[in-house]
Amino acid sequence: MESMLVTLVSRAALFAQEAEAEPTGSLFNMLLPFVAIFALFYFILIRPQRREQARRQAMLGEVKKNDRVLTSGGIYGVVANVNRDADEVTVKVDEATNTKLRLTLSSIARVLGDGPSGQPDNK
Repeated sequence: MESMLVTLVSRAALFAQEAEAEPTGSLFNMLLPFVAIFALFYFILIRPQRREQARRQAMLGEVKKNDRVLTSGGIYGVVANVNRDADEVTVKVDEATNTKLRLTLSSIARVLGDGPSGQPDNK
């Protein structure tokens, strides 16, 4: 019984010495997975979102009178007036009754083209 206890104690001591001899890992090795996850997150989510936002800002910056537009509410119309200082655009939605809507510039979802037309572009 004592020999078994001595064997267990000696094995435990050897295990403790081996554990002390092994390095626990450098800071770089511990941070590497986090850096990889952030890089993946950046290229999958952040970068495409910024690209889309820049494209949308460019589209809204080019809106001018007589452009056919589709609003985020699903209304087709023709731009009658653009006031960039007030972030406002006036959209004519009906020629017969001369109905116009005042909207914020950001409520334009898509620019369909120039000039009034009965059929929207299928872009």
